[in-house]
Amino acid sequence: MSREVHMNARALAFANAAGHSPARDIVDKGMVIAGDIKINLVDIELLTIQIRLLICSVDKAKEMGIDWWTTNPYLKPGIEPEKSQVENLTARIAQLEEKLKPLEVRSVKAKKLKADQ
Repeated sequence: MSREVHMNARALAFANAAGHSPARDIVDKGMVIAGDIKINLVDIELLTIQIRLLICSVDKAKEMGIDWWTTNPYLKPGIEPEKSQVENLTARIAQLEEKLKPLEVRSVKAKKLKADQ
């Protein structure tokens, strides 16, 4: 065991014995984990993924101005897609069906002519 890991383990044991929880400290103060994943092929960058993770309490997040979950409709139980969106799609489907009707009539007439010949 390296000296650094050994000292960290000892400090963690002391903190737990004193009633301090590292998890509580992380949530109270916050912690950011950041990293980049890059995939290159012959010095050509094909893909870059940037990972940013913030771990903190809801109160700490609000204190920092982060509260996107309060306005996101998909995170609220029982919320359905906006009615206007559904109504727009329904109207568009009806328009497309009306445009297809003449094509269907022509297709049926063509089949009848073929069958008669």
